[in-house]
Amino acid sequence: MKIYIVYDSEAGHTEQLARSIAKGAQSVEGTEVFINHVSKANVKDLADMDAIIWGCPGHFGTISSGLKEWIDKLGYLWANGTLVDKIGAVFCTTATIHGGIEATLLNLVTPMLHQGMMVVGLPANIPENALYGSYYGVGVTSPVEDTRDDLIQSLFTKGLGLGEALGKRVAKTANTIAAGKKLLSNP
Repeated sequence: MKIYIVYDSEAGHTEQLARSIAKGAQSVEGTEVFINHVSKANVKDLADMDAIIWGCPGHFGTISSGLKEWIDKLGYLWANGTLVDKIGAVFCTTATIHGGIEATLLNLVTPMLHQGMMVVGLPANIPENALYGSYYGVGVTSPVEDTRDDLIQSLFTKGLGLGEALGKRVAKTANTIAAGKKLLSNP
């Protein structure tokens, strides 16, 4: 199972979240994870992946310009249906509580739906997700560099745990779909 994680990160918080997602995915046996910053990621690599997870810092409730520019290169994949039925998931960070996490996640999901991907989020049976997460993916409030606010620090640390949960869920879902396809092709 191959999972590609693409992220944009400015202060390092989104990269930390991407790495926690990779850790969760790697905990599922047989999963190979590729992780790249948008400046090094190649959209052509997506064709060989079973699942794709992308994320960025939220900028006023929308996608960062770096990730948006990368996503805009997916047109030829869309034209050929290359990403249809691949598993997708999203993540983001914001600097403040209520900083547009859910709006950013929904903006990140939209291109996946246009590509025909099957989007995986996090369910409410993960208690932390129901308390401070999002069902659309993982959205984490990042610590603002000049604050010692314990609540913000705690939310970020707990958010990394949600990242691991998302990575694991994506890997398990991709494995289940691959197993089903294998059964259907070998009657």
